[in-house]
Amino acid sequence: MVDIVTLTPNPALDLSTSVEKMVPSRKLRCVAATRDPGGGGINVARVVRRFGGSVEAIYPAGGFTGQLLTSLLARERIPTRVVEVEAETREDFSVTENDTGAQYRFVLPGQTLAEPEWHAMLTTLAATVPAPRIVVGSGSLPPGVPADFYARAAAVTKRLGAKFFLDTSGEPLVEALKHGVTLIKPNLREMQGLAGRPLSSERDWVEAARQHIDRGEVEIVALSLGHLGAVLITKDVALRSPALPVTAISTVGAGDSFHGAITHALVQGRPLEDAFRLGLAAGSASLTMHGTELCRPADVERLSREVVIERL
Repeated sequence: MVDIVTLTPNPALDLSTSVEKMVPSRKLRCVAATRDPGGGGINVARVVRRFGGSVEAIYPAGGFTGQLLTSLLARERIPTRVVEVEAETREDFSVTENDTGAQYRFVLPGQTLAEPEWHAMLTTLAATVPAPRIVVGSGSLPPGVPADFYARAAAVTKRLGAKFFLDTSGEPLVEALKHGVTLIKPNLREMQGLAGRPLSSERDWVEAARQHIDRGEVEIVALSLGHLGAVLITKDVALRSPALPVTAISTVGAGDSFHGAITHALVQGRPLEDAFRLGLAAGSASLTMHGTELCRPADVERLSREVVIERL
């Protein structure tokens, strides 16, 4: 039995490198690149696996980059169910400027998926036997995939008797909330988009989250606030934690590390506050890594002792 299944409709091969200084119109000599599996749900699966959790990843893959993506996941011993597609799996890349420490991230949209291809992902999810305890949908949607894809995935998850955790934005998030999900992990910009207004205070954050909770659209809102930390909100509880004082090297995968750690803790039956603590430590640990690397359990354990949580 697999506890957690992740669904990633728009996976990527993440490439990272660095140059001394970013200068337009010149050849920039980069250091040797590193490549990692990428895409929201895939990163969540990688984090859960690092914590020793039981996880499986469902995603579409095509072409050489798709083969390489699957090969890299096999190296990390992550079970996968791959939906073969015609389009080449996209590559994203990030470049760090050594002179300033600034990181430049370039995210491609992904190739168009045909209806039978994206529908096959839902069919693959529905065929999960025995059913998982949590399904995580995460990431953007590639061209050709309808905005209600995650709403459809939530419906499949409900039929499986599992909980649905979601990390996406814009219309796909709105459509999924109409159906109802267990947890969402927006950042502040995404939450403001849902609310249709600026959210500048703790009271604003809690009120905006509880509007969706009170309507029965979601049970838990894990709101990441960047340098302001994070809040976790349910119908009865609102937890706040400031950001840990770490030196940020790369922001790639920080949100996915936060999400993956919370998911792993909750599927183990740990209290909500403990899951929030682990998520905060994981997100902070990811910030200290280079390129597209994710958090490491030893760093998460160390940083978790520094997390301060207050009830609002």
